[in-house]
Amino acid sequence: MASPRTLPVTLCGSLSRLASPLGRSMHEAGYRALGVAFTYVPFEVVDLPGAITGMRALGIRGFGVSQPYKQEVMGLVDALEPTAERIGAVNTVVNTAGRLVGHNTDWVGAMRALEEAYSLPGARVLLMGAGGAARAIAFGLRDRRAVATIANRDRTKADALAAETGARGAGLDEAAKAGDYDVVINATAIGQADTSAPSPVPASALRSGQVVMDIVYKPIATPLLATARQQGATAIPGGRMLLHQAASQFELYTNLPAPLEAMEAALRIMTG
Repeated sequence: MASPRTLPVTLCGSLSRLASPLGRSMHEAGYRALGVAFTYVPFEVVDLPGAITGMRALGIRGFGVSQPYKQEVMGLVDALEPTAERIGAVNTVVNTAGRLVGHNTDWVGAMRALEEAYSLPGARVLLMGAGGAARAIAFGLRDRRAVATIANRDRTKADALAAETGARGAGLDEAAKAGDYDVVINATAIGQADTSAPSPVPASALRSGQVVMDIVYKPIATPLLATARQQGATAIPGGRMLLHQAASQFELYTNLPAPLEAMEAALRIMTG
């Protein structure tokens, strides 16, 4: 007797040096919520070109890409989505009938997280950091017509990114003037569980009515966000950006609206 025919399963996953369960938990929760025949596998990768060749050969639908591969992967795909090309980093690769296109959903995640709390056109924004995440956010702020200042310990890097995105460059001492801004974003590693510096912004510089976002998500309640709440500001944890960038990936892979509630519940379980 012939066995019943099962539906094919579409494979997605992530490429990183150290595989993380966070992406898998959110994506798999989304697949279950919608009842779609997808599955997600996080891969630990040391040979990125080989992994991309495998993606083509096996028909893998989508990969999330983590550092240090976000720039290297750009030369391995067939085309770049225009914003990803401008940012100079790809965190998502989508395979459509063997054609690989690189996208950047980091900036989308950041903008969606911010726009839940504040209207960005014309907003005065202090963005701290000039690394890969800050680049994605800076281009997003330009897209949303915010008035941004980019502050970094290395002022040269801040000025360079500011020149690319129509922002103003500053040193990290600009954090002492955070009260002059509507939105304050920490895109540095300061505040992570494995760093010693408690917060990039003095408590006295924050005020009621501001929006403060910290892209650090370990811990979820960073010192900066704790201080922001104490000062009456609206605090946006890094998990919101993480959630929304994953939701954007989900939509690229499945062509369906992401079930945010299910994905958020999975993220909460993983991050406590």
